[in-house]
Amino acid sequence: MATDRGFYSIIDYTVDGHETQTALVDAFAAIIEEWVSSYPGYRSARFHVSTDGTRVYNIVAWESEASYRDFLETSDTEGRMAAIGTALKGLAGRAEPRMTGAPTYRVVREVGPRPTPSRASDTPPRG
Repeated sequence: MATDRGFYSIIDYTVDGHETQTALVDAFAAIIEEWVSSYPGYRSARFHVSTDGTRVYNIVAWESEASYRDFLETSDTEGRMAAIGTALKGLAGRAEPRMTGAPTYRVVREVGPRPTPSRASDTPPRG
């Protein structure tokens, strides 16, 4: 299995319920489509919502840190941030960011699946 060595921005919000989760995901997806998705090096944005209705994670994948940095330097950050502010004000519920500092990450290690033993006698010992 090849390890993805891309670069990620992980945006984390606390919300007040499932309806707010859905609204926040819809708003951020529209912002990503309009303000981010056409930039070189952008790969994707995945949205994860907690099953208890309290959190939303937006994981934005970039080819490299250089691609992400170029995006920051050349994109309309002021316009994008204004769009985010407008989206947050338009929510019926409450959404608060939980990130501190630059929410950026590199993958340094990945553990993938291994083959499942086909017989009980093939099961590796535990302990």
